[in-house]
Amino acid sequence: MQIDAALISRLEKLSRLQLGDAEREKLTGDLQRILDMVDTLRALDTEHVEPLVYLNDAVNVLRVDEVGQQLTTSEALQNAPEQNGQFFMVPKMID
Repeated sequence: MQIDAALISRLEKLSRLQLGDAEREKLTGDLQRILDMVDTLRALDTEHVEPLVYLNDAVNVLRVDEVGQQLTTSEALQNAPEQNGQFFMVPKMID
């Protein structure tokens, strides 16, 4: 596929961009290099290459949940702007 002025103009219209002449030339070159790279990849023999599902063989390494330092209710509520002794009080948001 060849990148030409008509294709750039169509892409410009579809993306609602207004490009200058220098930007059009740069975009034409960039898109052509991308298509050349794709053609190079298509030329590679991948007949006996298995599809890559995961990047590495690592399995999720999860740590065991352990109870750590805990606050009492009074400690947790001591800096609350409003509380009723057991819960944080917040302003009503929905009528």
